[in-house]
Amino acid sequence: MALQTQSQDIEKETAAIIDVHEHQEGPLLPILHDVQGKFGYVPEDALLKIADRLNLSRAEVHGTMSFYPDFRTEPAGRHVLKVCRAEACQSMGGEKLADDIQRDLGIKWHETTPDGKVTLEPVYCLGLCSCAPAAMMDGNLHGRLDEDAVLKLVEEVK
Repeated sequence: MALQTQSQDIEKETAAIIDVHEHQEGPLLPILHDVQGKFGYVPEDALLKIADRLNLSRAEVHGTMSFYPDFRTEPAGRHVLKVCRAEACQSMGGEKLADDIQRDLGIKWHETTPDGKVTLEPVYCLGLCSCAPAAMMDGNLHGRLDEDAVLKLVEEVK
C-alpha cells in the first residue's frame, strides 16, 4: 500500500509540474528539470506520466534523459562530486586523481557510497583548465587538486 501511495504522489506532483510547462514550446526539458528538482531524480512513474501527457513514447523521454548526463534515474547521494575528465585535467594528473578517488570512496562513476553521502560523476570540462585537475563538489568549483585535497573535501561533507 505504501508503494502505491508513493507512486500516486509522484504522479500527482509530476502532473502539477506538467501543467505549468505543457503549453510551452518544447516543454520536455523544463519538465524533466523540475521533476528532478522535486524528487532529486526522475522516477519511472514520472517518466511514464510525462510520456503520456506529452504524447511521447517512453523511449523518447528516456532517450532525452539519457542524452543529458545530469538527469538521474536513481536518487543521488546527499553530495555530488563531479571530477573533470577533459584533456587538460588528464594531462595534469586527472586520470590518477580519478583512480585514487574511486579507490578511496570504494565506488565507480555514477555510483553512490554505501552510506548514501557521496555520488561520483564524471564531467567533461569545468572551465578550470588553468587550475587542473579540477572537480566540483555540490556546485562549488575546486582546482589544483590532488588526492589529499579531494579526500579533505569529501570528509568536510561527510
